[in-house]
Amino acid sequence: MGTGRPRVGAGVRDWAIAVGVAATLLVTGLSGHDSAANLDLLGYALLVAGGLALAARRRAPVPVLVVTGLCAVGYQAVGFDVPAVAYLFAVYAAVRAGHRTFTVAASVTMLAVLPLAALASLHDVGEAFEQARGALELAWLIAAGAAGEALRQAERRADEAERTREETARRRADEERLHIARELHDSLTHQISIIKVQSEVAVHVARKRGEQVPEALLAIQQAGREATRELRATLEALRDDDTAPPRGLDDVPGLVERARTIGLDATLTIEGQRHDVPAAVDRTVYRIVQESLTNIARHADAATASVRIDCRPDALAIRVDDDGRATPATAMVPGVGLLGMRERVTALGGRLRAEPRGEGGFTVQAELPVDQTS
Repeated sequence: MGTGRPRVGAGVRDWAIAVGVAATLLVTGLSGHDSAANLDLLGYALLVAGGLALAARRRAPVPVLVVTGLCAVGYQAVGFDVPAVAYLFAVYAAVRAGHRTFTVAASVTMLAVLPLAALASLHDVGEAFEQARGALELAWLIAAGAAGEALRQAERRADEAERTREETARRRADEERLHIARELHDSLTHQISIIKVQSEVAVHVARKRGEQVPEALLAIQQAGREATRELRATLEALRDDDTAPPRGLDDVPGLVERARTIGLDATLTIEGQRHDVPAAVDRTVYRIVQESLTNIARHADAATASVRIDCRPDALAIRVDDDGRATPATAMVPGVGLLGMRERVTALGGRLRAEPRGEGGFTVQAELPVDQTS
């Protein structure tokens, strides 16, 4: 069976099958035995136990195979001529789970032991072999094993097809990302570099001559620098793939330090006990802080920014505040960055709040759940 945790619906079906098989075996046993001797009571108990054991066949196919086999041997030994139906179900489940070698060995053992078990109650070799053959025929065993193997192969092929589709889609996305990066590099990098160099040369020459530098020229110089940084970051993101070291919580101090280099008084506070978190959560923490600080530098006209990360047992809480010009009355138009943050957080089952603060400035607050059982 599948190796993952069974779903609730599958568990209900397993119990329904187990109870149905147990009831069938018990009714079959009762139809041939009218006494209430101790051995008969033992036989009834083994019939029921063998059927009910099938409820665990998804989680523990090998132990269930052993239990159902022992129960079949047991009730044959006390004189119950009842087919080993539960054992056939267990064979199917074990082969489907991939335990073919063990199942073959167990079945060969069963074919050899059942006649001996029947002989204990019949004391007639020919009759014992006939009863054992009726309880577990080789054709039934082959059919049960073949059904389990067929379904296992079908599931394996379905998994491979799904994995192939995902790999193809990922490869195409990577190729398209690299194509876009090359186009941006070829079409924009050279022109922006020329603008940046020419503006800086013009500013340098004007200052060297003692002339007043025009505000428009200073604006062009600053815009060139900012455009260069943004283009470099965009190209880096486009060329980023799973082979590059992932960025996460450990890289957040570097973001804050870079924010200080552009004149923003940025602080970082990390509280709580650090623990391992899923890679997707780790990356999302980095992206939220990165996007928040970028927005502050570009749009907020802020002097200070604070980054606070609270490491809780069940979640990571991130808060980024600034003292920019945003007010509660400011009409907020979410940009691509905020939308991207919200999509990342929502995909992880978290919550995001991004809005102006009552005392002025802007706040971004996110809470990312951390599943400690995974």
